[in-house]
Amino acid sequence: MPDVLLATCSGCRDGEPEGHLLVEELDGLGISAAWAPWDDPAVDWDAAALVGVRSTWDYQLRRAEFLAWADAVGAHLLNGPRVLAWNTEKSYLVDLIGLGLPVVPTQVARTAGEVAHRVRALGQAVVKPTVGASGRGVVVLDDPSQPPAGIGPWVVQPVLDSIRTEGEASVFVLGGRVASQVRKVPAGGGSILVHERYGGRSYAVPVSAEHAQLATRTVHAAEQLLDARLDYARVDLMRLADGTLAVGELEVTEPGLYLDVLPANAQAFAAMVAARLDRP
Repeated sequence: MPDVLLATCSGCRDGEPEGHLLVEELDGLGISAAWAPWDDPAVDWDAAALVGVRSTWDYQLRRAEFLAWADAVGAHLLNGPRVLAWNTEKSYLVDLIGLGLPVVPTQVARTAGEVAHRVRALGQAVVKPTVGASGRGVVVLDDPSQPPAGIGPWVVQPVLDSIRTEGEASVFVLGGRVASQVRKVPAGGGSILVHERYGGRSYAVPVSAEHAQLATRTVHAAEQLLDARLDYARVDLMRLADGTLAVGELEVTEPGLYLDVLPANAQAFAAMVAARLDRP
């Protein structure tokens, strides 16, 4: 049994893009690792010293089952089951607002009628299910009579024009340290979706002091709120209309590491794992 199991889904049995880099970097530190689908009953998760959730990109379809699996893995799990339960429902953004962090304004709508009311108030809004990943179910509504996608509840946010110009920045905080930053932009044509499956593009960029500061502040605030250590995090940041940098997402469940454009993230992730295992 490897020292570390990297949890993925059956549709990505080899893990995230360029996921072999994680295995290679860990191997270079004397730590054996392997990818395994989180729902494979043949996998003995208890036999691994650590389990890291990486590309479980089907969890939103089976959240209850996924969280039951995380509970069963227990103390072996990086970030921990309680953190994953909190983070897999996007209403956590309201918690971050309550901590005084600059966050993209977010409201939770429990019914389609509530969504219509908020769309009417905003004029145009981004609406997405509270449980979702990879941009699934994200729609822009300007007609209150148009139903939201997916199954509620939903989060409702204003449309930020900056996503079409500046794009979205993602800062990776691994082992408590800012490791890297990527800039993500939509395909164009008015789209707000930066994910690759919708034609978005990602570029490695130097870490900005402004972005690093807010990312670090966000991670520390979440750790205090949850009374838990965040072994890894990706903080997605966007620019509000008044120029304020704000948190769009705090991804601490299965954030892609963008290893195809940020291969050094594999080294930072491996160093975090080695520290957790108390390996030199």
